[in-house]
Amino acid sequence: MSDSSQPRLKRTLGLTGLTLFGVTYMTVITVFTTYGIVNQVTDGHLPAAYIVAVVAMLFTAASYGAMVRRYPVAGSAYTYSQQSFGGAAGFLTGWVMLLDYLFIPMINFMLIGIYLNTQFPDIPVWAFTLAALLLVLLFNILGITLVSKLNMAIIGLSVILVVVFVALSFKTAFGGDASVSLIEPFTFGEGGIGAIASGAAILALSFLGFDAVSTLSEEAKNPRKDIPRAIVLSTLVGGLLFIIVSWAGSLAFQPDWASLSQAEVDAAGTTVMDSFGVPWMTSFFVAVYVVGAFGSGMTGQVSVSRILYAMGRDGMLPKPLSRLHQRFGTPIVAAITVSVFALSALFLSLDTVAFMISFGALAAFAMVNLSVIRTYIFPKGGRREPLGARSIIVHLIFPLIGFALTIWLWTSLQPTTWIVGAIWLAVGVVIIAIVTGGFKRPVPKMDFSEQDPTTEQIDQLGEDFPFEGTRR
Repeated sequence: MSDSSQPRLKRTLGLTGLTLFGVTYMTVITVFTTYGIVNQVTDGHLPAAYIVAVVAMLFTAASYGAMVRRYPVAGSAYTYSQQSFGGAAGFLTGWVMLLDYLFIPMINFMLIGIYLNTQFPDIPVWAFTLAALLLVLLFNILGITLVSKLNMAIIGLSVILVVVFVALSFKTAFGGDASVSLIEPFTFGEGGIGAIASGAAILALSFLGFDAVSTLSEEAKNPRKDIPRAIVLSTLVGGLLFIIVSWAGSLAFQPDWASLSQAEVDAAGTTVMDSFGVPWMTSFFVAVYVVGAFGSGMTGQVSVSRILYAMGRDGMLPKPLSRLHQRFGTPIVAAITVSVFALSALFLSLDTVAFMISFGALAAFAMVNLSVIRTYIFPKGGRREPLGARSIIVHLIFPLIGFALTIWLWTSLQPTTWIVGAIWLAVGVVIIAIVTGGFKRPVPKMDFSEQDPTTEQIDQLGEDFPFEGTRR
């Protein structure tokens, strides 16, 4: 078979599509996924936790942008750590990333089943969950262009819900005689900065959209230019929407979170909607939430399937994961693998999944910040161009701040999360030992040299890598 007939990922996404992909992945109504959990941790100061999370994520988003300019291919933090610190570090980073990427489709499929079951109790939860899983798998196989088009409709519905929710929240907050403090939700409260940090650590899962954008580098029309911009735009737009929605909700609904039942905390979205006393609002919320969860699950599966595709392509995971569909050019084996794994969502609790997603996300974020410093300030071989003031700020100071903030949030997670994470890392080390024959051989690593690329290197990437001065 000739090189031109090999199935390849298709470059179809521009800045708008990439940004919409990221914002949809962070879908604004994901605020209600952890709304009760974080409000309980912060004693009703969810907006303050979101501000801390946004600040930390902006520094990390800038680091993603810097790295994607150097390595505009699929693989995300896995690729960046691998190129900066070697194959072992890259694999372990990718392995930890799988925690959040594998759990995100799971939590969305589970939530779809739970919320639809509240409206159609005669149909079991598992039926809705399975239907959502199969539909997402189908769309993933058909290709990223269809996913991008569906994202626009999903964002439109989410915006309508947000506008109605904010309007009702302000009407409820200022319609009575009691005075409402506009600033109180942004303070630290009695729990102090420690409680806010714990809440912000959980909220890290809300910002995986910009990380998801970086996994589409091989499907972007102009990855070096558009991916960095889309990463920052996704973080800013998504973060602003999160803050507005959480602030509006805190003004309208201020219960004693410690006194609520676990069921009320887990289903805080419907709890808040019911407080408005508008019968149709809860049904409308459930409908839009399900659509948003479908979009998030869809983009989540697209992203993790491409990470598995990259790792399978490098020989770190079974080679069939790198197989592309002959007609649609999508990683079909990786997509099916993610769908099978997602079925375990039926046996996990919401808070457990939320903490594990954040653990994997924050670990990857920390490595990306370090990768920027290694790549631009202390490159391998000690060869680099003279550093200017801008490079020192962008490639050293900003990544250091991002790394410090990420570690701070990471250490604020529950101890049980660290135990599970440590076990997962240990399994990753075992895999490395098997692949390297007991650490006797180097860990397989992708070659992104831009000097005289060979046909074999281009074929290994499985995509048109934009080498300077090179044309197919």
